[in-house]
Amino acid sequence: MLTDAQQLERRGAIVRILRAGSVRKQSDVVRLLKKEGHEATQSSISRDFRDLGVHKAGGRYVLPPEEPTRANGDFATLAQFVRALRPAGNCITVVRTTVGAAQSVAVAIDTAQWPEVAGTLSGDDTIFIATATARDQQALIERLRTLFRV
Repeated sequence: MLTDAQQLERRGAIVRILRAGSVRKQSDVVRLLKKEGHEATQSSISRDFRDLGVHKAGGRYVLPPEEPTRANGDFATLAQFVRALRPAGNCITVVRTTVGAAQSVAVAIDTAQWPEVAGTLSGDDTIFIATATARDQQALIERLRTLFRV
């Protein structure tokens, strides 16, 4: 059993590893942590990922935004997974992503807490974003086009 200090140190190492490169499997993180002298199993890494808010996007593990207002850096990372966006009737905007990335993009949008977004619903490669008004929808589309360059 790890002490709180050891667990904190291991989680810091996980953050550093994820920021340093593309990690596609938890077993890679286990191997890298053991190489640095940390105790790690796939199940302990899975718990650490959950507690750290790590999610999988485009086949690799990514960290959550550090703060809701610091969205641009996180969206720059997620932009590579966004393929298209378009309005779908009044107050609904559809965002298409690569397979497996929709939930990560939707979480980032929800975390950003933009005033024009009423809520999101995501599948595997599609996100529906609801806005309260047509004006909010236009503001959202402009914001998304700027962030994702689509």
